[in-house]
Amino acid sequence: MIDAYTLAQCKKDKEIRQLKIKNLEHAIEQSETMIAESQMDENALTFLRRKINDSRQDLKVLYLMNDQE
Repeated sequence: MIDAYTLAQCKKDKEIRQLKIKNLEHAIEQSETMIAESQMDENALTFLRRKINDSRQDLKVLYLMNDQE
């Protein structure tokens, strides 16, 4: 999840928010590629999937901020 400081900065500055969105989208994309091509053990894959879900939740929060402007 996004920490309080980052969330506050994203609320104040649209450019920071857009950069954070772009970074999260890229991280999700790369993580999904790693999962698809991976031969990692199940625990590592589960951890990575949880991180992807956390990032998707963060993205939803940031998208909602965009919608409110």
